[in-house]
Amino acid sequence: MHSTLRNILFSLGMITLVSISALGQDTLDFGEVKYREVGPSRGGRVTTVAGAAKTPNVFYMGSTGGGVWKTTDYGISWKNISDGFFGSPSTGAIAVWQENPDVLYIGTGSDGLRSNVIAGDGMYKSTDAGKTWMHIGLKETGHIGAVEVHPADSNTVFVAAIGNAFAPNAERGVYRTKDGGASWEQVLFISEKTGFADLVFHPANPDVIYAGAWRAERKPWTIISGDEQENGIYKTMDGGDTWTKLSDGLPAFCGKIDLAVSPAEPDLVVALVEAPGADGGLYRSDDAGATWEQVTEEPDLLVRPFYFLNVDLDPTNADVVYVNTLRFHKSTDGGKEWKMISTPHGDNHAMWINPDNPDLFIQGNDGGANVTLNGGKSWSHQFNQPTAELYQVEVDNQYPYRLYAGQQDNYTAIAVPSLPPRSMQAGHVAYIEDVGGCETGPAVPNPGDP
Repeated sequence: MHSTLRNILFSLGMITLVSISALGQDTLDFGEVKYREVGPSRGGRVTTVAGAAKTPNVFYMGSTGGGVWKTTDYGISWKNISDGFFGSPSTGAIAVWQENPDVLYIGTGSDGLRSNVIAGDGMYKSTDAGKTWMHIGLKETGHIGAVEVHPADSNTVFVAAIGNAFAPNAERGVYRTKDGGASWEQVLFISEKTGFADLVFHPANPDVIYAGAWRAERKPWTIISGDEQENGIYKTMDGGDTWTKLSDGLPAFCGKIDLAVSPAEPDLVVALVEAPGADGGLYRSDDAGATWEQVTEEPDLLVRPFYFLNVDLDPTNADVVYVNTLRFHKSTDGGKEWKMISTPHGDNHAMWINPDNPDLFIQGNDGGANVTLNGGKSWSHQFNQPTAELYQVEVDNQYPYRLYAGQQDNYTAIAVPSLPPRSMQAGHVAYIEDVGGCETGPAVPNPGDP
């Protein structure tokens, strides 16, 4: 009896051990497990956008953590085109050659230098509208503020390199290539602390280029932005060979600068200038940069300028000025008076206006990218672009489990169920839950009571 019982218990024990061993082997075998997208589908911060007049339905956006995306239907749907090609998910600038929109140049590394900024890894080029990409150098530039392609030659490209956000480096300045990125020349270098945040071509003469110098050094608790010696607006009249600093009418101390021109008035150039007190604001020059005057010192145009600083001109009417900052502002009298235009999300960073139809444009903000066909009266939505920038991901012990995270500048922490509580027309990635807390940090559920 006792012998039989011992045999039974031994057999059960061996079965249990074998089962546990097999379970352990299965649990540890992750070779066939693949990543899947679980959401959220709500967009994240977009700092650069672009398009082309010849393909009005096509737009591109660059996010700070989700790479480069493309729409071919005015923003109704978006597709990632950088995954598998880019070494950094952070995008600083997108340039589409207007003569042939299949030619694209991307500069990586966002120009909005928050404390949680992601560095880039240089320049990328596509000649098939984003299907494939080549890395074309400038890997150590850190953050790229602008990329401009010569209007008549797609192989001639200029890059405004901000540089390393946290330390001095020599790879700052303005770069030029004449062979499509096979080689680069640093045509304007000021110092290892001062790079360039923006540059634009003169609309009627591409040998004339304006560039905004920016000393930017990110600290964990603050940012050093600008100085009196090196910052300012620089101009070349010979395609980048020589440069002159412009000063007549501009503040002595300048921080970050954004520039805009309009084919409607080729010699007009406007600059949104970060500067102390009443010196900051919108400046304009009607003589191709020779002299400047301040149009307005409106403080609402300069909210956290190291982060929000973007000005654009209507390509058909230079009196129409747009400023992207905390809000989206529009002026119809050259910048004297302003009104706000509602956008799907605040914290605005960039826009691109179709040169043939100024009511058609794309705009980027901390909630993603949105397209308008009627000058901002209505917009495409942002729940179709999973580019969320998440600070930290946690999981609870519910069944089905939920994933928790704080999404950058999107109101609250969120939870994404592994299985939504009901069928969703747009799929499970369309379902998110607000769980309170703060948008700028982690969300950690209580293990016993999530």
